[in-house]
Amino acid sequence: MNMIDEFRAYLTREDLSTLTLTGYLSDVSLFMRWFENVNHEKFALERVTPTDAKEYKKYLLDIERLKANTINRKLASLSALMRWARQTGKIQVDPLEHIKAIRTTAGSPKWLDKHAQFALQRAIEKDVQVSKMRFPKRWLTRQRDASLTLFMLNTGLRLNECMKLHLNDVEISERKGTVLVQNGKGGKQRSIPLNAEARKAIEEWLKVRPQGDEYLWVAVEADDCIGLTGRTVQRVLKRYAQDAGLDELTPHILRHTFAKNLVNSGVGLEQVAMLLGHSSLNTTKIYITPSQQDLQKAVEKLEQK
Repeated sequence: MNMIDEFRAYLTREDLSTLTLTGYLSDVSLFMRWFENVNHEKFALERVTPTDAKEYKKYLLDIERLKANTINRKLASLSALMRWARQTGKIQVDPLEHIKAIRTTAGSPKWLDKHAQFALQRAIEKDVQVSKMRFPKRWLTRQRDASLTLFMLNTGLRLNECMKLHLNDVEISERKGTVLVQNGKGGKQRSIPLNAEARKAIEEWLKVRPQGDEYLWVAVEADDCIGLTGRTVQRVLKRYAQDAGLDELTPHILRHTFAKNLVNSGVGLEQVAMLLGHSSLNTTKIYITPSQQDLQKAVEKLEQK
């Protein structure tokens, strides 16, 4: 087993999301190529020095001209690699130990404003209506896609949490409902009340969901009724983004939109934190940080005077 495969196995044991794991491995591969191009020698963990780490950070900043958050993520990936290398005795000293992240002004996550949410809702409804007319059998997949997207928008669940839901994790009655996240981030369990939109989304899906398998969200067109993959969901959201004229749509953007809607409606940060499964209010405070859109509106007010 080579180093990358060993590191992948380590990350898998750490229970990272598929997206995070893939990002870590990609960042490490890029650093390995940079190391070999600059030093003209084959990459090896024990050959990486603090100077290499310092020069790579400078390269990302001055040559690649990447944003601070992107650079910090790449450095975090390398720190994870070196942490694993020390734990396994492959190196004695961490060359990134004294490499500091780039300081930035506190930013806000991406979320959909009301106009974008309207565009997304309309694109979803149109997609289901058209697919029912054109695809008498295959439209069930589009109903699942619609229900899943609206469910995520109205619950704020992480992608992994959605994919792991079982049928018996959901309880719905005429006027209320709950979803039980059995194993959230950090192994925490939490129960989330379902609003009317979330309940409607699940009910529409359950009307047509194929029998079999224990998972709530399943692959309709597969030979066996099996759970969905995160990659499938990402493809669905990319299609909806194109249909709705959005620059981007990801599970995290849906989660952030759910949280921002709560804050804008006057819900306290403590309640938002519990719904999102945050262990610290400091994490939740990002939703009261002005977004780029908020700042844009602020400067545009000068033009109106």
